[in-house]
Amino acid sequence: MQKFAISLFAFLAGTSFAIAADAGCDAFKWPVTREQALFPSASAAQSGAALTVGQAADFSLAAVDTIGFEVPPGRAPAAGTFGAMASVTVPAEGELQFSLSDEVWIDVVQDGRAVKSAGFSRAKTCPGIRKSVRFKLSAGPATVQLSGAKKADLKVAVLTPE
Repeated sequence: MQKFAISLFAFLAGTSFAIAADAGCDAFKWPVTREQALFPSASAAQSGAALTVGQAADFSLAAVDTIGFEVPPGRAPAAGTFGAMASVTVPAEGELQFSLSDEVWIDVVQDGRAVKSAGFSRAKTCPGIRKSVRFKLSAGPATVQLSGAKKADLKVAVLTPE
């Protein structure tokens, strides 16, 4: 009987944790389930990498003062933080959604200018995903600038909004 009670308690505790994790991700303004599926198998990347729409990358970030940003970041990064730059080809005019595993500032640059975000959402209670930002972009090349990260690793997913 005691083994049954302990097993039942462990099962309920695990179920409660899973429900709590899902509820934490519901705090985002839009679904982040695709990112949750992509992040575990994200490919390794370093500053200068090319991002692909529909995929995720696991960045090894560099000291922010060693990154040659195309335009100054929209928020000045603190000393001792990390960053990276990446390129992405926007397939068609419209929105792209960049979801990030941790707190970091993101700028997207097209035609030499930072593009203002079209929307953002963040949740401290979603395991593995902290922030998601949307940008309205023209078809063609764009530069993604990441800055101000407190840790040297960051996962980034690039998706079209659902």
